[in-house]
Amino acid sequence: MPVPDQRDPEVTRTALADWLGERLPGAALPHLETPQTSGFSSETLMFDAEWTEDGARRREPYVARVAPANYQIFPEPRFEEQYRLMRILDERTDIPVPPIRWYEPSDGVLGAPFFVMGRIDGQVPTDMPPYHMDGWVTEVAPDERAAMWWSTLEIIARLHRLDVQELGLGFLNMPAWGAPGLEQRLNYYEHYLHWAYKGPQDTALKALEWLKANRPDEPDPPVALWGDARIGNVIFQSGVPAAVLDWETAMLGAPEEDLAWFMFLDRHHSEGVGAARLDGFPPYAGTIARYEELLGRPVRDMPYYEILSGFKFSVIMARIGQAMIDFGWIDEESDFPYNNNCTQLLARILGGDA
Repeated sequence: MPVPDQRDPEVTRTALADWLGERLPGAALPHLETPQTSGFSSETLMFDAEWTEDGARRREPYVARVAPANYQIFPEPRFEEQYRLMRILDERTDIPVPPIRWYEPSDGVLGAPFFVMGRIDGQVPTDMPPYHMDGWVTEVAPDERAAMWWSTLEIIARLHRLDVQELGLGFLNMPAWGAPGLEQRLNYYEHYLHWAYKGPQDTALKALEWLKANRPDEPDPPVALWGDARIGNVIFQSGVPAAVLDWETAMLGAPEEDLAWFMFLDRHHSEGVGAARLDGFPPYAGTIARYEELLGRPVRDMPYYEILSGFKFSVIMARIGQAMIDFGWIDEESDFPYNNNCTQLLARILGGDA
């Protein structure tokens, strides 16, 4: 969900050029793009840098991700953790993330901490409109859609097979909310729900009650989770992932949590908005079967994790609804924060599976 961008492009270019010159001596920024709108969770700035190295003139495209400084979609942005994770993935794993260059922890340059990474060309499936309804995904061949789905699933499985201890990923834990996994997730999202929106939340609260009453065991050691595993967070080049993005909700937990989110967000972008899934996208049962092969064990309790996905997304949508009220886009009496495509889909799932 975009919010109006208030950044002055020239002031930003000058400040960023001065900062970059300390890391690439003599660097200039001939081009900087500040988006007309930016996301709640972080701001994205795209720029080119030019400098001389070993007597040769170089030009590289970069992206700066800036921590949220005004409106927040999450109650506790974990911006530095996102940077640390992406640097580890870039330098020590085969998970395709953009090359991570620098991190600035202070707010003195751009008004908030930020990190800089290389810019990767390609196409990203759209959320608005949902990619099953319109956009470039509707125009490619079914075989390419299948390749996008399966290749992203393989990346998710590779992530889940990483050694958390060896890579030092313990910082993804959030012990203030309980033990890693479901205890932590339910406590955190219950806190998030009450912070996000003060109005009625009948569907979300019903889901939370069910999730607490039916919580299954998670017998295996927690793994690193993407947190927002979906094709809409992948830069594709002809069906092949060039980079995976948006690690701000990364955490530790059971692999089923990422897998369920991967499928629920796709279901939301099709059934949830009244659109048929496009030809080529594999069925969910086949997705589970393939993932079990990749993971090396059967998955457990997938109906539970689907409801968990719907609950988490309904909390996020409540916060987006509150933002729309705060920005004056909808009336404060609107039911959108608690009656939207996500909550309606969640209610149907609760009615059938719970």
